[in-house]
Amino acid sequence: MSIIVSKNGKDTVKIDKSDFKFDEDHLQQYIYDNPQTIPLYDIKEDIRLLILAREFNTNGNRIDALGIDRDGAIYLIETKFFRNSDKRSVVAQVLDYGASLWSNYRDFEDFTDRLNVHTQKDFQLTLNRRLNDFYGISDEETNTLLNNAKVNLKEGNFKFVVLMDHLHDQLKDLIIFLNNNSEFTVYAVEIEYYRHKEFEILIPKLYGAEVKKDLGTKTPPKIPTDEEFIQAYEGKPEQAQVKELFSLFNDLREERKEIENVTVAKTPRNVTFHVTPSQEKKMSISLSINPDYEGGGLQVWVPKIVNGQARKIIKQVIPNAELLKEVTTTFGKIVKWQLKDYSTDRFENLLSKLSQI
Repeated sequence: MSIIVSKNGKDTVKIDKSDFKFDEDHLQQYIYDNPQTIPLYDIKEDIRLLILAREFNTNGNRIDALGIDRDGAIYLIETKFFRNSDKRSVVAQVLDYGASLWSNYRDFEDFTDRLNVHTQKDFQLTLNRRLNDFYGISDEETNTLLNNAKVNLKEGNFKFVVLMDHLHDQLKDLIIFLNNNSEFTVYAVEIEYYRHKEFEILIPKLYGAEVKKDLGTKTPPKIPTDEEFIQAYEGKPEQAQVKELFSLFNDLREERKEIENVTVAKTPRNVTFHVTPSQEKKMSISLSINPDYEGGGLQVWVPKIVNGQARKIIKQVIPNAELLKEVTTTFGKIVKWQLKDYSTDRFENLLSKLSQI
């Protein structure tokens, strides 16, 4: 195939398809810098893919690129050239990487910590801030995105993308077969490459979208009403404390009460009190709609840089709270505070003291 290039209808030039001047490492970096090269817009017009990491480690395996979209779908991307001797096993390889990711990152905190390392290194931004900036969304919307990603990771619900300079027919047939007969979603992208003077021209073609699955078609998770959230604790002795918590939550949300540097948010799975003395010191205290989630109670998350100060305050304000291990990663959970020990006065005191760190 050739393409024709002209300037204002003149100086027409015929350009023939070229061999890639990239090696696989160069192609990986190109995709990292230009994720729109993967034409997911052929599936859903408004999809924007953000590549969060190159060479993402999963127990010794390295995923070429790992990405996410606005709905929290997780993408595993593998690049291979047709001349590569293992091109026939590329689908098995990317599925194997998915299995490794699913089995080695059962704790979503470990997964986000690892992504934080990549975003801090490449963009000098936390994962949350990178998502905020790229998609232009609020902290609450970012939390919803990450909650969706957490579910997808837990269920092993990944989108697999294979990029090659040439796809043989057997590989196309295999991808369509998998998409028709399994829970997997596998896409292949064939990239035609042209050069004209100093310009590089890449024409991507997507395969696998012939089988329409649920990419972007799921109804966004519903955010429960306060009454539905409280009802989830029906029959639990802690339901009275949950009602108290929501009274404070709504006072802050509707600005009947103010605690400096404290904001609140609700997602489909939890209510969260954000404590933000500064962006790098952002902390959160959340309660799950599932009374038994990770042992129940309020979960306190802090960045490593305030670990010591936060633990000292918590010991003073809620001495019966269960202190967890020291935070050794970028961000971690340090406390579970069981609701049986909850009181609004004590919680307000905790929020106020943490907000002054």
